[in-house]
Amino acid sequence: MPLSVVILAAGQGKRMNSDLPKVLQPLAGRPLLQHVIDTARLLLPLNIYVVYGHGGAQVQAALSHEADIDWVLQAEQLGTGHAVMQALPMIPDDDLVLILYGDVPLVGAHTLRALVSAAGDAALALATAIVPDGTGFGRILRDGHGGLAGIVEERDATPQHRAIREVNTGLMAARTRNLRTWLAAVSNDNAQGEYYLTDILAAAVAGAGGAVPVPVDDLAEIRGVNDKVQLAEVEAHYRGARARELMLAGATLCDPLRIDVRGNVVVGRDVFIDVGAVFEGTVRLGDRVRIGPYCVIRDCALGAATEVHAHSVLDGAVAAESCVIGPFARLRPGTRLAAGVHIGNYVEVKNSGVGAGSKANHLTYLGDATVGAGVNVGAGTITCNYDGVNKWPTEIGDGAFIGSGSMLVAPVRVGKNATIGAGSTITQTAPDGSLTLTRARQATIDAWTRPGKADPAQRSARIDDALKKPRA
Repeated sequence: MPLSVVILAAGQGKRMNSDLPKVLQPLAGRPLLQHVIDTARLLLPLNIYVVYGHGGAQVQAALSHEADIDWVLQAEQLGTGHAVMQALPMIPDDDLVLILYGDVPLVGAHTLRALVSAAGDAALALATAIVPDGTGFGRILRDGHGGLAGIVEERDATPQHRAIREVNTGLMAARTRNLRTWLAAVSNDNAQGEYYLTDILAAAVAGAGGAVPVPVDDLAEIRGVNDKVQLAEVEAHYRGARARELMLAGATLCDPLRIDVRGNVVVGRDVFIDVGAVFEGTVRLGDRVRIGPYCVIRDCALGAATEVHAHSVLDGAVAAESCVIGPFARLRPGTRLAAGVHIGNYVEVKNSGVGAGSKANHLTYLGDATVGAGVNVGAGTITCNYDGVNKWPTEIGDGAFIGSGSMLVAPVRVGKNATIGAGSTITQTAPDGSLTLTRARQATIDAWTRPGKADPAQRSARIDDALKKPRA
């Protein structure tokens, strides 16, 4: 049966007290709505319809990379039933429609598959849950035989209704033709003056096929986000779930409560991750990789036994086995480290390849460089790769030794086994196997006296005299 997904995302989210629409509030670095879309895609639907309203331009701009989303405007927010009605004209009668919410981001694909499967045998499949406190949810009404009878929204509920612990999650699935019929008969005669989607349950029960409940055991899946407190609670649950996945995959976490996984992390055996680590995008950590405290790792692949020391930031880098990085190192996109490379404290590497066994241990910038194997780059070395308009390459041959405080002005080549004297500015090719340096003659002035502290009047007079002198 063809599957279409409708995601309701038109709410303003006043309780967020934010200029950002509710469905764009970040969870693990991505909008709430993005999480729902990503989960829906796992079911391979033919179409995904997002019903938007408040902040529509912002929402569409934030999700502009989702080229195959069908955007549906709900110009007036007249309730959830009204929202679904806006999408139905685009959906064929025989499609099964799965209804989701842009502010319920933790729902699992297994739950959605169960809903879709149940809807194949009934006119309506409805996800329900037993909760300790039903505040904020519509209550499920049962008939004398225990079957579904209806739903009463909290604002319309009596005290007896509010005592019911079985609640409606809002997640449901039904055929398009049935939804059309049921929603056409829905009234807005209620405390909110809205067209409730939940009112279709009574019609489904009364008609052929009936309605079937699909229980949700993990209550985190049905958590909606309406304010920043709930957002933090959902974030904490998401963080804990990702930490658990990493530990089950073989990683040792120094403190599972102090790790942030904001993407897809794949770990090998005996990986160790210290406190405060943040992972974004796609990250692959080989066997025995060690991540020090307070590191940020984004879209990287690190080979076996590589170690990243504290407070390092890696973005778009690839490192082979047994590299040592940091502390306080920064690897920018395009960095490629061969086996056994050492990148030390306050070293930045951008769009550069560094050969096996090479070292840049202190206060260095390597940009647009190709560094051979067994190279030693001394402290304070800079590849001067930018002329204000263009980036230029630097090539350093195998076995070269770059003395501390050197400036390599690109485009430039340093040959194999070449030595650059400390403090040199290199603007031309340095030949293989030779010492190349630049020096100004050192001088000592014996008669010079270190200035003393002048009194304020003398200092002012000296400044005035200096300003009056013509410049050469």
